[in-house]
Amino acid sequence: MTTALANPGIVPCQPNRLAAWLVKLMGWKIEFNGLPAKQGVLIGYPHTSNWDFVTMMPVKWAVGLPVQFFAKDSLFRIPLFGRWIRFIGAVPIDRSSPKGVVGEMVEALQQHKQNDQLLWIALSPEGTRKLTEGWRSGFYQLALGADVPLCMLRIDYGSKVAKITDFMRLTGDVQADYAHLAKVYEGVKGFHANQASPIRPLPPRMPVAGDTRGTSTSN
Repeated sequence: MTTALANPGIVPCQPNRLAAWLVKLMGWKIEFNGLPAKQGVLIGYPHTSNWDFVTMMPVKWAVGLPVQFFAKDSLFRIPLFGRWIRFIGAVPIDRSSPKGVVGEMVEALQQHKQNDQLLWIALSPEGTRKLTEGWRSGFYQLALGADVPLCMLRIDYGSKVAKITDFMRLTGDVQADYAHLAKVYEGVKGFHANQASPIRPLPPRMPVAGDTRGTSTSN
């Protein structure tokens, strides 16, 4: 049975007043009560515009949300750009690893759990700003494989509220878990409302002949 995590505020964060002022200036509000664990996966929905990044980065800093995201390691070798993406929370990952991208991230979360270190990984379940037939499976494989909480960030342009209060433990029952996800995100409106993908899993992709890299976050 899929259940939400109650009273998440176990892990304190360090809010930034300047970023909070910027969020207020943009006309947005934030709902956030803390995190339920030192490690976890955060998904933001709906992701329909580049404005999501512009809006959510100040939100991240305003509440002191310790969220990181993975980017291919070659980007970090680009002068200045590499420093910038590292500053905003990017972590390099080797896409050619035999473990696959999800496998690498699962290992990172497990290592941080063993060392009692803080690591929350942010992903877009849609994987693109365009309308798709459903959600890609990377976030699900990651949270379930690492056995960490899933945070469901609501990016609601209808109310201009960034809600970071909903957490759950995935059960492996895909149908039940997605039903809970759909309930949490009910009524949320993206920047482009007609581009929000339906909350359902995409069918698995057929493996490409000769591809030995393992599972990827693309689906």
